[in-house]
Amino acid sequence: MKLSDLNVHIYADGAVIEDMIRAKESGMIKGFTTNPSLMKQAGVTDYLAFAKEALDKVTGLPISFEVFSDDFSTMEKEAQKISDLGDNVFVKIPITNSKGVSSVPLIKRLSEKGIKVNVTAIFTLNQVKDVLRMLQPNTINIISIFAGRLADIGIDPIPLMTEAAKLCHMKENALLLWASCREVFNIFEADRCGADIITCTTPVISKLKPIGTTPEERSLQTVRGFSRDVLTLGFSIL
Repeated sequence: MKLSDLNVHIYADGAVIEDMIRAKESGMIKGFTTNPSLMKQAGVTDYLAFAKEALDKVTGLPISFEVFSDDFSTMEKEAQKISDLGDNVFVKIPITNSKGVSSVPLIKRLSEKGIKVNVTAIFTLNQVKDVLRMLQPNTINIISIFAGRLADIGIDPIPLMTEAAKLCHMKENALLLWASCREVFNIFEADRCGADIITCTTPVISKLKPIGTTPEERSLQTVRGFSRDVLTLGFSIL
């Protein structure tokens, strides 16, 4: 199976402008997401400067930027400022703040203003239901379930993603996103669950090219790789 056979859209997840440009040029990427942790890893020191440069370099594709505040009043102001950056901008809102207080009332207010939200750090079906009830019909929104992090704690994310897809697709304004992709096969799992989007980091994106290779071809490629390494190392057993 080829990537072109899948319904799920691949978004690049990161905060390195050069990686974002390469991802867009590959033709495989349909959008972008980032978050404060990725910005920290990338050494971003000026949030708005980074956001404006990203929008300038990867024009024409949806991109999500996250609020930074832990206070809902400040979050709302940040969300408006982020949204004003462009029509293709989604504002990432965590499902709760760091104290565990629900962001659902804020999501409702933002949706009523026509702001496109990407609700992130979702782990349960109840959280999905709570968000869907708040979304206004005149907006397009993203529901980001951290499927990979669920798998990291020994929970199969497939049942949750499958049920969430059914709920999201009952509404015309909600797209389901498989977040925290760990390996290429997650893309195919996300597609089978009915997810609309999956976010992939640069290391995962770099592995997409061999998709469509047969197992036999992959076997030979692997053996040839071993052979090249042996020659480079100059090992001898006899």
